[in-house]
Amino acid sequence: MGNTAQKQQQQKQEEELEVPNFNCEICMEPMSSKLRFKNSNKCCHPFCMDCIAKYIHATLEDNLAKIQCPALNCEELLEPLSCKPIISTELFDKWGDILRDSAVQGIQKIYCPYRDCSILVLNECGDFVKRSQCPSCKRLFCFECKMPWHAGYRCGEMKEMTDRNDILFGELVETKRWTRCFHCGHAVEVVEGCRHVKCRFSLARIHIIADH
Repeated sequence: MGNTAQKQQQQKQEEELEVPNFNCEICMEPMSSKLRFKNSNKCCHPFCMDCIAKYIHATLEDNLAKIQCPALNCEELLEPLSCKPIISTELFDKWGDILRDSAVQGIQKIYCPYRDCSILVLNECGDFVKRSQCPSCKRLFCFECKMPWHAGYRCGEMKEMTDRNDILFGELVETKRWTRCFHCGHAVEVVEGCRHVKCRFSLARIHIIADH
């Protein structure tokens, strides 16, 4: 036990000697080695964590997915997982979203047109696709016009029918004095019972204000 503790103490002292205090090359302030940013096993330029965090925030404001090391003439990229402990969860998630969007750039994509799904669907095969099935809700939709599947109708015809039906339905909602759920947009009519209805697509509750 004595030898083990002695070795651990010696190793700690060697690590402290190996990574001394440094001057950050961004803010030029002297820093403790504990505040030095470590970019995984890539480059090891002397930057403090706070400056790197601010640098990442400023770079993501420009929606740049690949963030290069700020050192002069360094072509290494900052490793997102190495940066995760020094930035907020919100900023890390934003970085992930930008990386994802960058990865699928140029790939045909669509959000499922059904309101209770809306998952992102990619056309990874690269071929022309029209009739498609959502991998999440399993319902059919048209990849070309981005609408629910319209068997027997061309895309333009379906759009005209949908617009006309939306207008007619809107007039019906106004005439019947139905209430729309603020979450899913569906119209609700109270027939009997209390005036509070739970939305089937969320935990939201709506209050029916129509008089009957």
